[in-house]
This record gives sequence, C-alpha cells and structure tokens, in this order.
Amino acid sequence: MAHEKQERQIHMPLSEAFKIAIRSLRIRFWRAMITTLGIMLAIAFLASILTSNAISVNLKLAREEIPAQRVWVVIMSLLVCVVGITNSMLMAVTERYKEIGTMKCLGALDRFIIELFLLESSLQGFIGSLIGTLGGVITMIIMYASKEGGKVGGALQFFKSFSLTDIGWIILACVGIGVALSGIGALYPSYRAAKMVPADAMRVEL
Repeated sequence: MAHEKQERQIHMPLSEAFKIAIRSLRIRFWRAMITTLGIMLAIAFLASILTSNAISVNLKLAREEIPAQRVWVVIMSLLVCVVGITNSMLMAVTERYKEIGTMKCLGALDRFIIELFLLESSLQGFIGSLIGTLGGVITMIIMYASKEGGKVGGALQFFKSFSLTDIGWIILACVGIGVALSGIGALYPSYRAAKMVPADAMRVEL
C-alpha cells in the first residue's frame, strides 16, 4: 500500500512530459530541425514512390509490384533515418545529464524519463513525416497530371482514375511509419537516460 501511494506521488502526468518535450525542442531548435529534416526527406521519398506506383497502376502504366531496387533504396533511406534519430537523441541525453539527474533526484520515475524522450522523438517524427508525406504525394500528383495533361484526353483520364482512397491510405501509412521509426530510434537513448544514476549525472561537467 505504501509503495503504491509513493508510486502515485512521484509519477508525473503525461501532459507534464509533453510540456517539457516542447520546451526542450524549442531550446534545441536547430538540432531538432536537422533531425526532422532527415525524417521528412526519407518519408517524402517513400511517399513519392508509393504515390507514383498507385497512380501508374490506376492509369494502367505499370504493374502493382514496386521494383525491388526501389524497395531497397527506400529501406536504406529509412535505416539511415533511424540511425540519425538515435544519434540525435543520444546527443540530447549527453547535453541534458544534469537536467535528467535533477528530475530523478526530485523523484521522477524511469518510466517518465522514457516517456519524455519517446515523446520528443515522436513529435519530430510526426511533424517531419506529415510534411514529407504531403510533399512527396503532391509532387507526384503534379508530375503525373502535367505529364498526362499533354496527351489528348489525358487530363480527363488522369482525374477519372485518380483515387483519393489510395492517397489517403498512403498518407496514413507514411506518417505512421515515420512516427514508429522515430520511436524505435529513441528507444536506446531513452533507456540509457532512464537508467542514469542521479548522483553521477549531477557530477558531470559539460
């Protein structure tokens, strides 16, 4: 009973973690921008390939399968994106040793520290994925519309075959993948921050 009471006393709400995450991203704005840009480019590439394939299939210009070479390029770009996120979050942990140590000395649970870093990474992932997805999808739509528009009846055929449902699923899938990869990339840094010994963190000179 005493343990449960103590657990309730020192567990901070998710809303507090969200406020701290936003403040941290503002303080480290340019580093967060670089990480977000990496996510944005990787997801934009993925969205453009998926959109191109969907439009080509609807226009009967290609089969449903995406070429294996493109698949591997997308996978490699997403892996590079995950590595970049992990590196950025590890640097954030190093910069915030004393901040993390102070929170733990004040009673913050390991779970709260993990939630904090996962939330920061997920916010970057959501913003970068959303912008990248919209950019990739819109670019492909404009490209195919201009290409088909030059043919006789091409524009009419393009808009008749255009599927908003497919585009909607592509947007949802790409944003979901971006947020998921951001979370995966932040797992190790958040675990490392959570397991930090408060006394050791307070002694670190940066």
